[in-house]
Amino acid sequence: MSKDYYKILGVEKNASDDEIKKAFRKIAHKYHPDKQDGDEKKFKEANEAYQVLSNKDKRAQYDRFGSARPNMGGGQGFGGFDFSGFQNGGGFDFGDIDLGDLFGGGFGRRQRQRRGADMQMRIEISFIDAVFGVEKTINLDHAKTCSDCNGTGAQSSSAMTTCPECNGQGQVQSQVMGIFATVTDCPTCEGRGEVPKDKCTTCKGAGITREKDTIEFNIPAGIKNGDTLRISGRGQAVKGGPSGDLFVQVLVQPHTMFKRNGLDLILDHEISMSDAVLGVTHKITMLDDSKLDIKIPAGTNHGTALRVAGKGIIIDRAKGNLLINIKISIPKKLSKKAKEAMEVLQQEGY
Repeated sequence: MSKDYYKILGVEKNASDDEIKKAFRKIAHKYHPDKQDGDEKKFKEANEAYQVLSNKDKRAQYDRFGSARPNMGGGQGFGGFDFSGFQNGGGFDFGDIDLGDLFGGGFGRRQRQRRGADMQMRIEISFIDAVFGVEKTINLDHAKTCSDCNGTGAQSSSAMTTCPECNGQGQVQSQVMGIFATVTDCPTCEGRGEVPKDKCTTCKGAGITREKDTIEFNIPAGIKNGDTLRISGRGQAVKGGPSGDLFVQVLVQPHTMFKRNGLDLILDHEISMSDAVLGVTHKITMLDDSKLDIKIPAGTNHGTALRVAGKGIIIDRAKGNLLINIKISIPKKLSKKAKEAMEVLQQEGY
C-alpha cells in the first residue's frame, strides 16, 4: 500500500527542502526511541519519509509512482526499512542533520564529572565491640590525590595552559559510524579545557599517586553482623573529580555466652533443680563486666524466659532488654541423702 510521506511529515507537497528537514527534526525529536516516551514505529516511518523527500531523485520518483515502486529505498523498498541499521551503523544518510540536536543538547553533550571508583573491604570485630561501638584503623593501598599539585597535574597551581586539542572547550566532536555527531570529553585534557604547562614531578601530570593510607573510623554501637559502613571520599582518587567512597562490611564474631535479637541480649542460664523449686538470686556478669543480680522465683520451669528491662543493647535513646532463658540441670547421680529427699518429694506428688 502506498504511503503518504508528505502527510507523515505534516508538510504540503510543494514543501521546500528546508521545510521537510524542519518537519523531520520535529518528529524525530518527539519520537526517537532512545527517549523515554519515544515511539520506534513512528520514528522509523518519519525517517523513511525523510529519506525519500530529502533526496531530489527519489522525491521525483515518489511523486510519480508512490512508495510502492520497488528499489526506491536502495534495494529493499521503503516497506522493508530495517531500523537495526541505525543501531548497528547502517548506511542510510540523515544529510546534515545532527541527531545530537534531537535531544536539545544531544548525545553525549552533557559533561559528566569524573568520579573515582568506590572500594570495598571487610573487617571483623568482636561481639562486645559491636554492642558498644569501637574506633578502628585500617590500612589501604589506593590512588590518592597528589598532595603536591592538589590533583591538577601541574608543577604549580598557576602553571596551566589552554588545551590545544579542544581549544579550552573540554569536549571534542566526532562522527560515529557516519550517522551522527557525538560530543565527548577531550582525551587530552580529560574534559577540563586546560593542561599543565609543566607537569608535576611527583605524579608526572597524572594528578594522583598510589599510596598506602591509614584510615580511622568509628563503628557505631549496636551494629549488626553484615552491616556496611560508607566512608565518603576514601575510595580511589581520580584526576579532575571527587574520590570514590570506601564501603566497609562489618562481620561480628559470635560471643561464647550472649546472643542478640534486634536490641535484645539473650543469655542461657543454667540452675539446679533445688534452685528452680525453692527460688534463688544469682549474679550474672554482663558484657561490660558489671554484675547484675537476677532473682529466680520459686517454681521456675525449664525454658522460662526472665526479662530484665533496659539491660540490652543501647542505641541513642533506644534500649533493648536482657532475656534470660532458664535451663534446669538434672543430675545423673545423687547421694543417698539426696535420693531419699527426692523419694519423699515423689511420694508427695512433686
